[in-house]
Amino acid sequence: MKILGLPLLIEWDKFQPGTSFFVPCLDRKLTQRFVEAEARRLKLKVVCKQVVEKGKYGLRVWRVEDIMPSHSSSPPLSLEKN
Repeated sequence: MKILGLPLLIEWDKFQPGTSFFVPCLDRKLTQRFVEAEARRLKLKVVCKQVVEKGKYGLRVWRVEDIMPSHSSSPPLSLEKN
């Protein structure tokens, strides 16, 4: 993923619910739009907050849950009438 021509490597497959990462950036709104769009494409739910950490402006991104669970404990629904 590139933002303003700069590469941003996010290992989405290793990004587990309950974890977060920090992206140092000045244009936090633009970065947030790119991150949220990629998360939607991957069907992940994230929360983004514009923050200052250790004196650096940036975006903190938390993964909170999947939009579409990867598996379900419920059996599939049947459309047949009994």
